[in-house]
Amino acid sequence: MNHTEQKLLTPRGMAKIAILSAVSFILMMFEFPLPFAPSFYKLDFSEVGVLLGGFAMGPMAAVAIEGLKIVLNLLFTGSSTAYVGEFANFVIGCSFAVTASLIYKHHKSRKSALTGMVTGTLVMALVGAVINAVVLLPMYSVLYQMPMDALIGMGSAIIPAIHDIWTFALFAVVPFNLVKGILVSVFVFILYKHVSPLLHR
Repeated sequence: MNHTEQKLLTPRGMAKIAILSAVSFILMMFEFPLPFAPSFYKLDFSEVGVLLGGFAMGPMAAVAIEGLKIVLNLLFTGSSTAYVGEFANFVIGCSFAVTASLIYKHHKSRKSALTGMVTGTLVMALVGAVINAVVLLPMYSVLYQMPMDALIGMGSAIIPAIHDIWTFALFAVVPFNLVKGILVSVFVFILYKHVSPLLHR
């Protein structure tokens, strides 16, 4: 265990993780659909808290905050997807925040922060597409007893190019996660300089 990881286990480190997890959970409750994706995809800004923690305390902190955010959400709102949606949210969120914070960790500068967020956004778009096509959409079809053709039809009603599960992932899920990554990155880029002194105390 390195020095950074040891600091996460101190009372101060755990308090920061707990606060950022609570912030992320609150942000998770404010969600809204995007016009180019089916209505069951809703955008939230919970990754802002996760990425702030990742930049300030390293990628392991990002994983911890992402995980605690999901736990809080399950405790207070429960799961309507037999935990499949929460698992996907955790994996997709970590793919973004861990990638960005790993790049930033090795060279802490504005340029590396931007590089990390751009790379993290692209990784999230790729991971999100695969998770949705392989796990999430098939599970939704089973859980809600909705034929896969009906789910794909919800996508093709908005984007005619969608005709199967992979074009659904390409034309609906990828743009959704790209928009999410860009918006979260903009907020973190604006906020980090202001909250960094608090997070580094």
